[in-house]
Amino acid sequence: MAHSKQAALGFRVHSGWAALVAVRLEKDAPVVLARQRAHLVETFTYEFRQPFHTAGKMLISQARDFIERVREEAKRLAQSAIHELQSDLQKQGMALKSCGLLLASGKPLPNLEKIIASHALIHTADGELFREALLHASRRCGLQATAIKERELVEQAVQAFHLKPAELMRRVTALGGALGSPWSQDEKFATLAAWLALRASLKGGGTHSRGAA
Repeated sequence: MAHSKQAALGFRVHSGWAALVAVRLEKDAPVVLARQRAHLVETFTYEFRQPFHTAGKMLISQARDFIERVREEAKRLAQSAIHELQSDLQKQGMALKSCGLLLASGKPLPNLEKIIASHALIHTADGELFREALLHASRRCGLQATAIKERELVEQAVQAFHLKPAELMRRVTALGGALGSPWSQDEKFATLAAWLALRASLKGGGTHSRGAA
């Protein structure tokens, strides 16, 4: 398959939603094919977007059921968003085969009782739930996943593409010019994640830093 026909998707996740950017390469430079913000909860309110915060106010058995419901809903919505993008790109002759997911730099989380006893862990767990849902959905859609710690993203991209940080970010910022807003750090970082994932895919192997829950 020609390089220009292969696409990759990048994600930057927040509580309850994610920025998604799909790119392909043209003369070794990324071209944005799609850009969207996908909701990962049906009801876009604090209660569902911050599920571990909400669970902290419940009895532990109720909390467990609630978290599981939000987790399954997030997986379903993530898979639907990715599958829809795959179909749209396929109609344009593009094959979406890989994705880049930005990770927080945290350690593995403890059990639910310990999470909801710690405000810092609650914040971490909310983000992780939605990242894991996207990773799970990506694999269900047959995408090769490249997991990248967000704090290492720019450094990895600088090394991979042999560009200075300022030039790298200038190029990524310029990609949003034709698209208009939103083209915030979310979209820029998602673009870098997709670009790195596409490079890994074309070289014949993604990196899997973290498994799906």
